[in-house]
Amino acid sequence: MPMTAPIPYIIQEQKFWLTAERGIYWEKESALIVSDLHFGKTGHFRKNGIGVPHAVYKEDLQRMVDLISFFNPKKLIAVGDLFHSADNLELQLFSKIRAGFSKMSLILVQGNHDVLEKAWYQKNHIELVKDNYCSGDFHFVHDPSEIPRESSAFYFSGHLHPSISISGMGKQNLNFPCYYFTDKSAILPAFSKFSGTAKVKKSKTNRIFAIVENSLIEIEK
Repeated sequence: MPMTAPIPYIIQEQKFWLTAERGIYWEKESALIVSDLHFGKTGHFRKNGIGVPHAVYKEDLQRMVDLISFFNPKKLIAVGDLFHSADNLELQLFSKIRAGFSKMSLILVQGNHDVLEKAWYQKNHIELVKDNYCSGDFHFVHDPSEIPRESSAFYFSGHLHPSISISGMGKQNLNFPCYYFTDKSAILPAFSKFSGTAKVKKSKTNRIFAIVENSLIEIEK
C-alpha cells in the first residue's frame, strides 16, 4: 500500500513531517525519528510457544523500509526499544536490511528492552546512546518521565505507546495510536503494531494526532 502524504508540524521554527506510518521526519537534519519498534518481539513470543504470525514482524519491517525509501534520511533516530529481547532469526533479517542502508547512520537511545550485547550493535553499525541524545535544542530520551520539568529544549520520547479513544456511531469507542505533543515535548506512537497502548486525553495544552487506518486526524476536543 502506498504511503499517504505526511503533514507538516513546526517545532521551534523547524519543520517536521508526521506520517501515518508512525514516524516523524526532521527536515533540517534529514533525520527519521521512530520509537518502540520492538523488532524480534513476535519471534520471541513464538519461541515461547505463543503463535504470533511472522507476517506481523515483516509488515513492521516493510513499513520502516518504505519510510526510509521515501525520505532517504541521512540518519535514523530510534528513541528506545528498537529491539525486544535476545538475538533471534527475526533480527538476522533486520541485519540484512540494515546492510542495505549502510550509508544511513542509526542512533539508538537505549530503551528497557534493548538488551542485546554491545558487539551486536557495533556489528550492525548502531550508535548506542544510554540516556539522552542531543542535537541542538532537541533532545531524545526513551521514557518521558526522564524529561526535566525546567528546560528550554524540546524532547522527543516514546515508551508509553500513546493512544486516543474516539467515539463513533452507536456510542462506540475506538482506540487509535497517536502522536502526543505539548509545547516542550512529543511522545511518539509505538512503531510496532504488536504492542499495547496507554490512553491519553486531549486538553487545552496539548495536540494529538490519531492514526486512523492510513490517515492522520488531529483531535480537536
